[in-house]
Amino acid sequence: QVQLVESGGGSVQPGGSLRLSCSASGRLFAMYGMGWYRQVPGKQRELVAVIRNNGATSYADSVKGRFNISKNKYNNAVLLQMNSLQPEDTAVYYCKLTTNVSDYWGQGTQVTVSS
Repeated sequence: QVQLVESGGGSVQPGGSLRLSCSASGRLFAMYGMGWYRQVPGKQRELVAVIRNNGATSYADSVKGRFNISKNKYNNAVLLQMNSLQPEDTAVYYCKLTTNVSDYWGQGTQVTVSS
């Protein structure tokens, strides 16, 4: 059983910052990477940022230069530092773990950017 625990969501004014954290535990096999996705009602879930096992990162164009993804390999955790947040960043953010067995998702954490 694999469990992903997310934290760090909340409400912030435009231009503010938040940091999301996701920790993986359980029967972890070969981990290919971890990442963050987000979803708003009525739309498909979209990639925000991913970090692969070799440290390579990818970002959605809309967050490049504002968001930074990093990992702590010792506790199987991934962090998403979000700066210069805008109202269009409002969404439920989900952590995803990709292994050689399956993909796993967290429960989601709400991020709201509003004045």
